[in-house]
Amino acid sequence: MTDPTILQLLEKADCRYTLVVETSKRARQLIDGVPPLIDAKDKENMPLSVAIDEVNRGLITYERAPEIDVK
Repeated sequence: MTDPTILQLLEKADCRYTLVVETSKRARQLIDGVPPLIDAKDKENMPLSVAIDEVNRGLITYERAPEIDVK
């Protein structure tokens, strides 16, 4: 698979910040030993590349916490 563009990735998130947090948290999981959701033999030493590919394929999603009223 070719590397996705930033515009393609932004279709999977509501903003750039969310995309960065989502991919970096997933990359940290991969570094910590969680197995990848894709065949990542050619990307063994690049957890961020694997995380980006997983997000692009729709395998990694996020859910916003509900907003709370602070009074």
